[in-house]
Amino acid sequence: MNLRSTAVLAAVCLLSACGDNDEPAVSEAVDAGTALHELFDEHFERNLEMNPLSATFIGDYRYNDRMANSNSPEYRAAAEAMDEEFLQRLLDIDRSQLGEQDKLSYDIFRTNREQSLEGNQFPFHLQPINQFYSITNFFVQLGSGSSAHRFTTVKDYEDFLSRADDFSAIIDQLVTNMQQGMTEGVTQPRILMEKLLPQIDAHVVENVADSNFYAPVRNMPEEFSDADRERLTAAYEDKIMNTIIPAYQRISNFIGDDYLGNARETVGLYAQPNGVSWYEYMVRLRTTTEMTPNEIHQVGLDEVARIHGEMHSVMEEVGFEGDLKEFFEYMNTDPQFFFAEPEQLIQGYRDMSDHVSNLSMALFEIFPKTDFEVRRVEPFREKSASGGSYQAGTPDGARPGVFYANAYDLSARPNWAMESLYLHEAIPGHHFQIMIQRENEALPNFRRFGGFTAFSEGWGLYAESLGKEIGVYTDPYQYFGGLNAELWRSIRLVVDTGIHAKGWSRQQVLDYMYENSAVAEARAVSEAERFMAIPGQALAYKVGQLKIRDIRHRAEERLGDKFSVKAFHTEVLRDGAMPLSLLEAKIDRWIEAQLM
Repeated sequence: MNLRSTAVLAAVCLLSACGDNDEPAVSEAVDAGTALHELFDEHFERNLEMNPLSATFIGDYRYNDRMANSNSPEYRAAAEAMDEEFLQRLLDIDRSQLGEQDKLSYDIFRTNREQSLEGNQFPFHLQPINQFYSITNFFVQLGSGSSAHRFTTVKDYEDFLSRADDFSAIIDQLVTNMQQGMTEGVTQPRILMEKLLPQIDAHVVENVADSNFYAPVRNMPEEFSDADRERLTAAYEDKIMNTIIPAYQRISNFIGDDYLGNARETVGLYAQPNGVSWYEYMVRLRTTTEMTPNEIHQVGLDEVARIHGEMHSVMEEVGFEGDLKEFFEYMNTDPQFFFAEPEQLIQGYRDMSDHVSNLSMALFEIFPKTDFEVRRVEPFREKSASGGSYQAGTPDGARPGVFYANAYDLSARPNWAMESLYLHEAIPGHHFQIMIQRENEALPNFRRFGGFTAFSEGWGLYAESLGKEIGVYTDPYQYFGGLNAELWRSIRLVVDTGIHAKGWSRQQVLDYMYENSAVAEARAVSEAERFMAIPGQALAYKVGQLKIRDIRHRAEERLGDKFSVKAFHTEVLRDGAMPLSLLEAKIDRWIEAQLM
């Protein structure tokens, strides 16, 4: 029985038990629940059609021959109209007639629509590309076969040829928007665009065989007929040389010849038109709280001080003589903490899989069915990529989840950071949280495949904090790595708000990082520039973790001997991502149910 049927049946049974006089309410409940799920289903389908790549990433390949020009005026107008339409239709449904699970879905859907509409006042479309998130890098992953667009059938190959035409049009739209941004004084920081330019230029090649987009030709399935192989090879060579590479060349020329000279020297969102309000919106969006930048800045300072105290205990345990800054230097330079070859780092992560999976059974009772694998971040984007990231798999098992580990500049990738990063990105972090959510067919699809940064990244950091409890961090240096990872997320609270609300310069950010953490230059630079590129995103980790920890502490105190950590983790994960306020209310209801 699906969620809709279950909710309707539960409402009917509950209200019927109250007597014959309640029959009209039964009808209302059924009508409200049915209308709600019909609304969700219609929105989900229309949204997939508007966002073909979203469909591709969840394993729905109906729209694999297209890409949305999401920065065009027509698209933005259509998206806004759709949000307004569905928000009004939602508000027309009587929430009071819904069951608890449907009320939760109602509230999440409403939050999504309202956040989207509120964001329309800010000109995201005028600065649509940077060194950290760019359609140019994303399209290479897509077209090389290393991402969600599959290359297994002739139609798959033909679909991507069509997508390449859309990509070319998208590039022209980006240039048009950025030109408008230059006129209106809305531009990216120059330093970020200087980092983006070589990423783009890497794909402007003279020989088609040197292009990453040629990989599907080299890897063409053997079962293709000779005629199809010959036709597709010719079509790909033509598309790469006459559509894709010229598109990269056009945007490279524009950035190098026009944009860099007009890009801003400041790095914070505060310096943009309406930038103070823009950043406050990003803070609310990313944290799903009403915390102000100043409040978050202070939380960061307090957490940095607390974690420094924990680090002193590690120094004592390993017998290090010196101050904390000297310990940071030791941890960043001693040869015992570094690999000689990138593959050693990648293999190290792969070797953790079975061990951590087995240990996780002590704290969890639900597990994802979807496999995952470890891959190295591709060379063309590794310089600006984060230390690790997770790409979700498909619930049908056709595509595994992927933990991308960055092996660029091994002097910035100490082995003491590995356990905490694995816990965050893989098990029991993002892979657990995201795939348990996506595999839960009882949830409406918009919840199965949606997300909230504060929940998902908060869970990832919470998963790191389980290290000792789950049975890792037995080496004090690995425990230091866990502390350093948590410290890093606390530093993010300080520097993200510093950059975007307090006017900090890039150098001030780097100085604060070096003074307060064990971070090598390569990572410090890429992380600082990441915060400049995606304002507010870095706040989600620590804000989310602190809320989950606070909720767990309250559950432990109130339930006492009745508290089960396995049951708590199930309750947090089973309904998927949601705003932190809704998670807190849901866990409070769960606590009350345990006490009955």
